[in-house]
Amino acid sequence: MASHRRPKQPSRARVTVLTTAAAAAVVMSSQAANAAPSEKPSKDEVKAKVDKLYEQAEQATEKYNGAKEKQEKLQKEISTIQDNVAKGQQELNDLRDGLGSMASAQYRSGGIDPSVQLFLSADPDDYLDKASTLDQLSAQQVDSLKKIQEKQRELAQQRAEAAEKLKDLSSTRAELGKKKKEVQGKLASAQKLLNTLTAEEKAQLAEEQNRATRDSMRDALSGNVPAGSGRAAAAFAAAQSKLGTPYVYGATGPSSFDCSGLTSWAYAQAGVGIPRTSEAQTGAGTKIYSVDQLKVGDLVFFFNDLHHVGLYAGNGQIIHAPRTGTVVRYESMNTIGGPFMFGVRV
Repeated sequence: MASHRRPKQPSRARVTVLTTAAAAAVVMSSQAANAAPSEKPSKDEVKAKVDKLYEQAEQATEKYNGAKEKQEKLQKEISTIQDNVAKGQQELNDLRDGLGSMASAQYRSGGIDPSVQLFLSADPDDYLDKASTLDQLSAQQVDSLKKIQEKQRELAQQRAEAAEKLKDLSSTRAELGKKKKEVQGKLASAQKLLNTLTAEEKAQLAEEQNRATRDSMRDALSGNVPAGSGRAAAAFAAAQSKLGTPYVYGATGPSSFDCSGLTSWAYAQAGVGIPRTSEAQTGAGTKIYSVDQLKVGDLVFFFNDLHHVGLYAGNGQIIHAPRTGTVVRYESMNTIGGPFMFGVRV
């Protein structure tokens, strides 16, 4: 007799899983069908992002410049201290030799107690405190011992100072390496974005920059602009002679510059030494807060953290080294990307 059993029904759990999976597949298919294709950023969007990265790179560049300047200063100071220690050690050795000769001569003639030889040890301080022993010494020997004591203290102080500066140098070098990597990372990111542009878009950006530079040059040279002092005028002329020179972070000329590298180089050509970094250059003279009171050659500072500096060119224009990928050029103060903070008349 044939069996008439009902077919086995799938379990409720299995039905639920299959139903859920099917529903998810339908939703995913629908989303995939309706999703817009990934859009390539526009030229202006790329430019905005690149400009921001370049601004961040310049901030890091000024920190890098400060660390580099500090490193060079520390190296010079350490070298000077080490030279002084070497000379001082030789003087100490000579003083000890002289005292030893006097003591030996007196001892041979029987004119000095053998305990005086203790004064020839590395630490005469103990024995200077023993008045009974000092009675055995001549005035010349006492003077020599005091000089030895003074020289030892001086050398100990110099060695301690050198040790502290060496620790500072080590941390400064670490900071320098960190800032260098930060700059390089920002520049690499900016270049990656620029590489997404077509040749035509890159040409359009370049033409926009060139047109802005030409307009700024025309505006700077037009009208009656108050000239700066003889030194400021000489610095400005030096900067003008470098128009078209490429920007390179950390560079101080004469074949490439960053922003503070250009200003410090320009003033050096006028016989005036100003600090290396933009932040430090704010203390190089008298602050001027009104654009109307600026004169040609004044230093002009931008952004809240003062990480950008140029030379005033008149009529709201400056000469500066803007950022990587550009050259020393004229530019309107209104297009720097950050607020004008103040000027400095050196």
